[in-house]
Amino acid sequence: MTALVGIVLVVVMVFGGYLLAGGKLAIILKALPFEFMMIAGAAAGAFALANDGAAIRHTLRDLTRVASGPRWRPGDYRDLLCLLFALIRVSRSNPVALEQHVEQPASSPLFGRYPRILADAEAVGLICDTLRAGSMNYDDPHQVEAVLEARREAHRQHALHSAHALQSVADALPALGIVAAVLGVIKTMSSIDQPPEVLGKMIGGALVGTFLGVFLAYGFVGPVAARLRHLAEEDGHFYDLIRQVLVANLHAHPPQLCIEAGRQAMPGRLRPGFGDLEESLRSAREAA
Repeated sequence: MTALVGIVLVVVMVFGGYLLAGGKLAIILKALPFEFMMIAGAAAGAFALANDGAAIRHTLRDLTRVASGPRWRPGDYRDLLCLLFALIRVSRSNPVALEQHVEQPASSPLFGRYPRILADAEAVGLICDTLRAGSMNYDDPHQVEAVLEARREAHRQHALHSAHALQSVADALPALGIVAAVLGVIKTMSSIDQPPEVLGKMIGGALVGTFLGVFLAYGFVGPVAARLRHLAEEDGHFYDLIRQVLVANLHAHPPQLCIEAGRQAMPGRLRPGFGDLEESLRSAREAA
């Protein structure tokens, strides 16, 4: 909803101010299709040139999230803490039974209670691989922690790729607008024998290219890239929570303390209340 409001505000304020100042849309509308074809087409071509097929598909998928917002909701964080609590309890009481859950999470009754988490391959892999590593009796938990941090950094960079790719396009758009404007000036110079009123319209149409490049860069593509960066960082808290809780488990802290360490490390807007979490953990214990 906020994305739609932002788009409307950008368009209304820019063109509304232009009209109120006495500007005429006729020149812009006449030149807009051709200038947009040159600028947007060149930007799309440069984007395709700079990225492979997988990166392009990744970016297109992420664009659908601009309006939908972060993937993980506060309830998902509470569910994640309940799932981790249950798995840690099993790992402490019956390590052999843990193998069923980490080797075949799709058929695990513990994972099955939380279908949104089970549907995320990265979250499931991070949980299962870490618990599997912990069951191998590593002498130094810091070794596993270092591996976890490297994995999180790799996933973080992958999640941010769409934002970086679109920011590169936003940086290029003003220059592409200048290219379109220069072509318009070349066209104007070929008609230098025309009267001033004709040349004025042709120069105005050429300047639409500069305007459009800057407008698209700073009014749309740049903000979309910033939005995707924010979403990637927001969703990253979910995986950081997994790392925080499981690292505490590797250090053999009590299960309740492992969960509390994760809860305290969460951003305040996502952190469940102590009482609410206790009630959820109690319900999870009863269901087990």
